[in-house]
Amino acid sequence: MSTARKLGGQTTRQIFAVPVAIAVVSTVGLISALAGDGIEDVASWIALSVPVVAVAWAMRARRT
Repeated sequence: MSTARKLGGQTTRQIFAVPVAIAVVSTVGLISALAGDGIEDVASWIALSVPVVAVAWAMRARRT
C-alpha cells in the first residue's frame, strides 16, 4: 500500500506514525533496561511509561 493512498482522509503514514513511534520508544526502553544500570534504568522507565501514558490518554479521550 502506498503512503500516498488515503484512508478516511488520512494517509497510511499519518495513521501509523504514532504507533510506530511508540514501538520505537518501547524498543529503546527495553534495550536500555538490558544494557546497564543507573541512567539506563531511568531512561528505560521513562521510555516504557510512554505506552502506558498513551493508553491512559486514549481511554480518557474516548470517554469525553
